[in-house]
Amino acid sequence: MKKIKSLAAALVLGAGSLFAGVYKVDPSHTDVSFSVKHMMISTVNGQFEKFDGTFELDEKNNLTALSGEMDVESINTNIAKRDAHLKSDEIFDAKQFPKVTFVLDKVKGDKAYGKLTIKGVTKDVVLDYEFGGTVTDPWGRQRAGLSLSGKLDRRDYNITWNQALEAGGVVVSEVVKLNVNIQGILSADDEF
Repeated sequence: MKKIKSLAAALVLGAGSLFAGVYKVDPSHTDVSFSVKHMMISTVNGQFEKFDGTFELDEKNNLTALSGEMDVESINTNIAKRDAHLKSDEIFDAKQFPKVTFVLDKVKGDKAYGKLTIKGVTKDVVLDYEFGGTVTDPWGRQRAGLSLSGKLDRRDYNITWNQALEAGGVVVSEVVKLNVNIQGILSADDEF
């Protein structure tokens, strides 16, 4: 009986370490999106279509590192004129600041603490964190999924453009909601 318990413990520990390591973000199964109130009555959604990143899990599937960057020129809200305005120097200034970046500092419970940089301004942020789990895909690759979400005040990043409405309020809310769903593939050493 003692040998069976030891074998079961070894299998459980071995399975956890099977998924430990550095994961490369899989862009075809990852979504980096945002939403903001428009004219105080509806919500406009957008996403970054080009991004890159890695994250690291330890043998207990704890998130120990994460870094990512989003290409500002890839912003898509499904309205070309609005996208051009977002990329202009009035909003993101994509020519001068082509990337938005995030670097994880730590995870504590269901919160992820890190540094978000937009338009050359870096601020500490706290995001909601959810670990989705790990799995071996049909091709034998180890995958892991996680989600980050939260709110930020765009004025903290010098994104201040707005217009007042005659009836009160503004065209664009200062509060922006972030929603990032990440799937990564455990990287082989020769991929870096």
